[in-house]
Amino acid sequence: MDTASEGLENERLWLGAVAAAIVALIGGALAFPKQVYDGFIWQYFWGPVLADANNASCAVRSGGTTKYIYDAGTCATAPGPVAVPGYTFVSEVGYAVTLIVALIGVVFLLRRLNVGEERGLFFALFPFMLFGGALRVMEDANDALRPVGDAAISFPWNTLIISPVIYFTVFLITLAALVVSVALERRGIVENYEYPLAGIGTLVLTLTIGYLVMLSVTTNRLEFYPQMLVVVLGGATLVTGIAWWLVERFAPEVNAGTAAIGAVVIWGHSVDGIANVAVLDWSGALGLPGPYTAKHPVNRAIIDITSGILPPSITNVIGTAWPFLLVKIVAALAVVWVFDEQIFEESPRYAILLLIAIVAVGLGPGTRDMLRATFGI
Repeated sequence: MDTASEGLENERLWLGAVAAAIVALIGGALAFPKQVYDGFIWQYFWGPVLADANNASCAVRSGGTTKYIYDAGTCATAPGPVAVPGYTFVSEVGYAVTLIVALIGVVFLLRRLNVGEERGLFFALFPFMLFGGALRVMEDANDALRPVGDAAISFPWNTLIISPVIYFTVFLITLAALVVSVALERRGIVENYEYPLAGIGTLVLTLTIGYLVMLSVTTNRLEFYPQMLVVVLGGATLVTGIAWWLVERFAPEVNAGTAAIGAVVIWGHSVDGIANVAVLDWSGALGLPGPYTAKHPVNRAIIDITSGILPPSITNVIGTAWPFLLVKIVAALAVVWVFDEQIFEESPRYAILLLIAIVAVGLGPGTRDMLRATFGI
């Protein structure tokens, strides 16, 4: 455990490192705009957001201005830095580093609030993990309504619910909910801050999904395919149950540290894996409007590898996305195994926050894929 002086020093080091990184990026962008801003910040982080927000096939940076192209063929031959909607390996590494740095900052905040050592925080924040994916589908719905002039959120406001900006949006909403909940506990209004925190998360999740349901009823651009919910949620629960039984039966030490949290970790990543398999391999069989394409580099790489190893006679029957589900299950079990009892004893706040982040990075995209297909977007 850190002493008060050590904790304060660590906070100062964190603030100094974050400030130095920001100054370096801003200074580099000003000194070398083409190399640092156009070729790195814009191409891998801000450009994809702009292309997505404007429903373009790509965005091209030239002469200090941004041009939007709506034809994929033209994008392939466009000069200058080209940004397409979605993720790249560079951007995902950048997001991962940012996430780790942010988690350290949140640990300092929780320590100052004197909360976060209880496992109840993990379960209280569970609705927010689903909320992030559902909120992203609002922008997908917005894109679907834009051609008929019914888009409710216009540019630039829609960038707030597009990756990576949406991560900060969800983070700030969650942070505000946490501070309000802790304040309610400190004033004696509630017995435990975890209850209002979970309630706020459930409320914003319900409002977001309710908005999507309303659009499916009031517009002809969104439909409703409940079979997608049954397949993904039911399949993830079944997979989790089988994996949980096998672990408890043959290797109980794997889950000795995380206990019930471990089941949520497996379930969250199973949702992501099954949603990918369902929309990429079985959209036709499920009666979805499809076709859908892989959004993340890892998904695309696994599909390419599977297609390269197995002949079409096999992939045409069983598909090419199913190995992604296996990877997700193995990764989830590995995470559960790493978080042993010692980690929780030495640094409970950081352990709980890491597990929250690990579930969120699987459940967020999985929820988005599931709800996109559910509403035919």
